[in-house]
Amino acid sequence: MRAARLIKMVLLLQSRPTMTAAELARELEVSERTVTRDAQALSEAGVPVYADRGRAGGYRLVGGYRTRLTGLARSEAEALFLSGVPGALREMGLEDAASAARLKVSAALLPSLRDASRTAAQRFHVDAPGWFKEPDTPELLPAVAQAVWDDRRITARYRRGDTDVERELEPYGLVLKAGVWYLCARVPEPGTFRVYRIDRFTAVAADGERFGRDEDFDLPGFWDEQAERFARSLLRAEVVVRLSAQGLRRLPYALDPASVRCARQTCGEPDERGWVTVTLPVESEEVAHTQLTALGAEAEVLSPVTLRERFAGDAARLAALYR
Repeated sequence: MRAARLIKMVLLLQSRPTMTAAELARELEVSERTVTRDAQALSEAGVPVYADRGRAGGYRLVGGYRTRLTGLARSEAEALFLSGVPGALREMGLEDAASAARLKVSAALLPSLRDASRTAAQRFHVDAPGWFKEPDTPELLPAVAQAVWDDRRITARYRRGDTDVERELEPYGLVLKAGVWYLCARVPEPGTFRVYRIDRFTAVAADGERFGRDEDFDLPGFWDEQAERFARSLLRAEVVVRLSAQGLRRLPYALDPASVRCARQTCGEPDERGWVTVTLPVESEEVAHTQLTALGAEAEVLSPVTLRERFAGDAARLAALYR
């Protein structure tokens, strides 16, 4: 534990001209007294750590000292490629590995380039969860993530309806979609790939056995295919709607992308008022009622008749309310 902290202290001093005891204590998560003792230990070990006294003082390395302890471990290198999504790293338990990797890279860079991580962080940030809801980190996510990294089979129990189901899975990859974590895994029997929501897992156990990964498996491509198939599977009904030009422009804000694409493909020629007739695949009449309500008077439902009657009833109640 202390050896790792001493190495980190050297790398910190190597990547910056000087650091105060308070700054080092904050980075190393120790007291300033511990920083003083560690600096003394490094000096006795031959690392030229020099302490500048006074209000503007601090610790620095002298004589252009450079350590070669900058080689990245595998976990650090893998975490570094995910460092643009800090929340995801934290949830998977990889925050410390990513921090160590960034520090080693910073220490290995030329002095003129050492502020690259800071300047990049000031300009780009990825915030994965959706709006208007607090992200809920699944308790078993770190265990699943570790199995994914190590290519180890897991035995997982997950909720399916009102019952728990147990499956042996080969965890291939994790996907974070709008704040929700999913596992893409292969079921050994019958050897098919499936998608599971991590927050529905009730237990996860790694059996210690590694599985042979299919090197042709394309996680982004598989996810895109599954997401498109899932979105289309929900669209079990159709409605025919007339839309004004403004209604057509506002359609992407009211319906899901698959419905919008289909609407544009079935869009007829505008009439004399500029309105067009489209066919929309929807999840259900109830869902369509909620979605199309957002378009207000810019949409007129033509069929089914039952949905048209619901909107007519809405219009009558609104007219009475605002009379």
